Order: sequence, then C-alpha cells, then structure tokens
Amino acid sequence: MNQTHCILIGAPVDSGKRRDGCLMGPDALRVAGLIDQLTALGHTVADLGNLAPEPVDIPADAHLHDLPTTVGWTRTLARAARQAAPQGLPIFLGGDHALSLGSVAGMAAHAAEQGRPLFLLWLDAHSDFNTPQTTRSGHLHGTPVAYVTGQPGFEAFPPLAAPIPSDRVAMIGLRSVDPAERTMLAETDIALTDMRMIDEHGIAGPLAAFLDRIRAADGLLHVSLDVDFLDPGLAPAVGTTVPGGASFREAHLVMEMLHDSGCLAALDLVELNPFLDERGRTASAMVDLAASLMGRRIFDRPTRSYA
Repeated sequence: MNQTHCILIGAPVDSGKRRDGCLMGPDALRVAGLIDQLTALGHTVADLGNLAPEPVDIPADAHLHDLPTTVGWTRTLARAARQAAPQGLPIFLGGDHALSLGSVAGMAAHAAEQGRPLFLLWLDAHSDFNTPQTTRSGHLHGTPVAYVTGQPGFEAFPPLAAPIPSDRVAMIGLRSVDPAERTMLAETDIALTDMRMIDEHGIAGPLAAFLDRIRAADGLLHVSLDVDFLDPGLAPAVGTTVPGGASFREAHLVMEMLHDSGCLAALDLVELNPFLDERGRTASAMVDLAASLMGRRIFDRPTRSYA
C-alpha cells in the first residue's frame, strides 16, 4: 500500500446496545490525531463528518433495543460505503459495532460490482453472530456477522445485495461467545481463532493463512476492529470489557501484516466509549493501530506521556 486516499466516515452509532457513550467515538478519534497520523504517513484524507441514520418507518420491537434507529443506520452506512469505496479507502469511525451491519454490507455490494470477492476480518472478543431471534440481550451490536453472511431472521433490515460466504470470514481474538452463537458457528466455515489458540501458537499463523487466501482469490478485505480485541488493561474505554485480550505487540503485528498484504479495502474502528476512557488512552491506542495498519513501522512509534 502506497499513498492512499482515506475517506473518514463518522458513524456515531449508539443504538446497538443500552449503554450510552459510543456516539462520542468519532470525534474522540479525530481529537486523538487520526488525521494527522494518516497525513504524516503520506496519505490524503477527506473527512465526511458525522452521518445520521436514515428515518425508517418500522415498528419497535419489545426485545430488540432501538431496532428502527439501527435499521436506519444500516441503510445510511451501506449507502455511504458504496459511494466512498470507488474513491478511496473508507474508514468508519464508530460508534458501536452495529455500524458494521451497514459498512460491511455496503462494501460487499461494492466488491460484487467490481467482480471481486470481499473477505471480512473480525478482530473482537465477541463473534457478533447472534440474530434478532437468538440474542439474549436484545443488543444489535452483537449481530453484524450473522447479518452480512446471510443468516435468517433479519427481515427488518435491508436485503443484502451480496451476502458474504462464511468461508471468507475470519475471527481473531475470541474469548466471549454465547452458546447460541457457538452452535451456529459450528455449522459455518468461519475461521475461528480464540485467545487460547493465540497463546499456544501465536497470532501470526492464522492471520497469514487468511491473507494468503485473500491474495489467491484477488479479494478485497474489510477489517473490523473492536476496542475489546485489545486487553482492557491497554484499552479500558469499552462497555464490553473481557479480560485476556490481545497485547500491544500482538495487535500491532496484526496491523503491520495487514498493511504488508496490500489487501485492505475498508476499516471499521468501533466500540470506543470516551466516557469510560482514561486521559484518552484508548482513543490514542486505536489511532496508533490505524497508523500501523496504514504503514507506520514499529521503530517509528512516538513516545507518549499520559502524565
């Protein structure tokens, strides 16, 4: 990846769960220096500002939290992805992970229009493979992968232009999966790498194998990076903390390998809740990871002070 035109799409989605705060995420990422980091690496940046959900006329659901707003966001972000992708690299600034219902669906439609397969890398403590029927919490931020792979139960959502076959999805960093998700995942070809596998064998091998498949297929890659992929000791500003996440070096190794692959077509930065942060630590960590993904090497890393 040489010079890239990065298109920042603010997605202050806060409807995917009941705990408020992720709507502040896009602006926190900007304040943490994302644009400066990208331009320092030689990339050009267009910031589209923060979008808003399309109004939708569907009934609320007693079990699902704020279904109409999330469907509206899905429509808005799918359209934004399709419009931005031909012009550069869309970077979706979240917002909770419900934003990926739209961002990934839109990128899959774009890839289909280009005659190329879209692959999805899910960097997350959770598999987000519930459906509106299986979710116990009613939180729709736990459903995007089920939706974009065409699982049943999403009749309230926009029909998918191009569902992603499950064998084009990899999840790395798993350590909290619901029983219903585990049952459904066992019936798919999704590549699953949990933290025990990473502890025993390292993080590079599963990622390298996935990237080899993408290159062999001349595919495009959508990376969806959840704050809780990281260990909460590094990134506390998330409402779904799960101990035992990726370390600083593991996370940056993933980013550097993704950069080297040249496959990146879109990026989600999700679940940052600045209300829970400590002097901007988590926002800065996410910006640092984005910089590694866009070409900054480990020996170029600046020294930071949080005093």
